[in-house]
Amino acid sequence: MNVRQQALSNPVALWWRLLTLVSGANIVFWFLLYRQLHDGAQEAAGTASSQTGAMLVLCAAYVFGCAFRSVLPRADVQRICLVDSFLSSVLVGRSVATVAELCFAAQWAIILGQLGRIAGAETAVNAALVILPLIVIAEICSWYAVLTTNFLFNAIENSLWAVTFLVVGIGLGRLLPEFEGLVFWLLVAGIVGIACYLAFLVVIDVPMYLSRWRAGLLAGSRYLHPLEGLRDTATRWIVTHEFDHWKDEIAWMSLYFSAAVWASLALCALSSFDGHLSRYRAQAAVESPARLTSLHALPRVHAPPQPQADSL
Repeated sequence: MNVRQQALSNPVALWWRLLTLVSGANIVFWFLLYRQLHDGAQEAAGTASSQTGAMLVLCAAYVFGCAFRSVLPRADVQRICLVDSFLSSVLVGRSVATVAELCFAAQWAIILGQLGRIAGAETAVNAALVILPLIVIAEICSWYAVLTTNFLFNAIENSLWAVTFLVVGIGLGRLLPEFEGLVFWLLVAGIVGIACYLAFLVVIDVPMYLSRWRAGLLAGSRYLHPLEGLRDTATRWIVTHEFDHWKDEIAWMSLYFSAAVWASLALCALSSFDGHLSRYRAQAAVESPARLTSLHALPRVHAPPQPQADSL
């Protein structure tokens, strides 16, 4: 079997090709979205135009960041990668991931706050406010895990992502009775997607990192000092195409670089409907405040006094 046949038969190589193919398609779709939304934003004015531009930039950071990580995959704590290059170093890859993930979180905060204000749903607006602070803490935990090689902080990081998207799910659930039509079904799709993501984190991802942490404790692994780890992330990477080294990374990376990117693109597209979202308000939700106001405005009718019985 020649080298080309071996590469084609290697499941890691096939997975890598699939990642790059999906990432290429995602980039093409972003450019199509940019062309459509940018032209529309130029015709609009004010807040809607600036918000569309901001969402396009945030979406680009996530789409291109994930594409970069698809072309140059790596596992941070293990220091393994597929391409022998400084660009495959954990220092570069983790920096790109941090920017991309903060932009993705910002997209969720913007769209949830946007829908919450349109619907007058305080729960959704408050949920939007806590998204970025939670993800900033998660990124700090991720960096600490990477620098020290302590998997416990990866478990904490992903637990914070779970908490964040639980909050997002609650916010979307609060918005369900406020909208109908396309927006309603997009909210349903978002809730279903978040439920699947939470199940993955709770059942597979967080337990995986906890088991690695416990295995390290039993093996007496030495954790790096953060400054020592900083140098290590910039100078040490191990090139490997062995399936056993990548099998635990394939599931989350595949979902991360496909479904999560599609969610980012969908959020960008939904945000561009800002001037039209109010048209999708549920009729009952629109009428309820008006009905309550009219009821309060009605004059009170007092019942006539009832005659009292003669006392004996």
